[in-house]
Amino acid sequence: MARFVAKPEKEEKERKVTFQTKEQVQCPVCDAKFHREELFSGRVNAGDLTDELHRTYIPMAQWGEVQPLVYDLTVCPSCWYAAYKADFGAIGAKYAKTLSESIASRIESVQRLVQPLDFTSPRDLAEGAASYWLAMLCYEGLPKEFAPTYKQGISALRGAWLFSELNAKRPGENFDHVAALLYRKARFLYRSAIELDQGGKEPLASVKWYGPDSDKSYGFEGVIYLSGILEYKYGPREDAEKRAATLSSSKRAIAKLFGLGKRSKNKPGPLLDKARELFDLIKAETQGQDEEEEE
Repeated sequence: MARFVAKPEKEEKERKVTFQTKEQVQCPVCDAKFHREELFSGRVNAGDLTDELHRTYIPMAQWGEVQPLVYDLTVCPSCWYAAYKADFGAIGAKYAKTLSESIASRIESVQRLVQPLDFTSPRDLAEGAASYWLAMLCYEGLPKEFAPTYKQGISALRGAWLFSELNAKRPGENFDHVAALLYRKARFLYRSAIELDQGGKEPLASVKWYGPDSDKSYGFEGVIYLSGILEYKYGPREDAEKRAATLSSSKRAIAKLFGLGKRSKNKPGPLLDKARELFDLIKAETQGQDEEEEE
């Protein structure tokens, strides 16, 4: 009589959220070679879009909480040089030397904010938030073809989002203060990037992805909108007259969005809806100031 042998149960597939790329990346700063961490597809469930054009995600039963922004930057695990994928290997020898000389200072800077950090293992929310702080430091002083002011601005904004999430998970470690600082930096940098673009000093035409999040690019119109919403929410309030003048300027820029015509792929409907909401908020706050200007 044949003996029945039960088939071994298949081992449950490891629930991985990310994977290591097969191709190695070589750091232009310290020459270290490493594999970039990428997010598997199908690991996120998109939620609402905030007024800052930040896509929220609903936790999934199989994968838990996954934040794509954690993995968007390329970070050298050896020297902690951080940049967006298209820029990572593009810096010249001059800037590689400068970034090499600042290894100790940038590592010390980010470690004063959050510890422990480990960029040799799969990233957690802490490494994701820290990566944007590192990117802000690394883009400082890069030539205009990198649009460094704008790249610093989007890094500050994304960093603010992730440090806010980190604060919710690890309260009492002052991450809320870091997020507040980054929001203020983002406000200043977005405004500066627009001014530099208008003056021809740092053209934004070279930017491939305006974001601000990783799911959708809202183009230059999104940059104008974000400058306005950041000014409205995080701009200084000590001088009421100066604030009203600044907001009125933002309102005029936002108003141009309403004349863009029919909705299209380049001018997404959600952006126009949020721009109109912002316009109404600023109008309500600056109504007295606007009436004085008209007189």
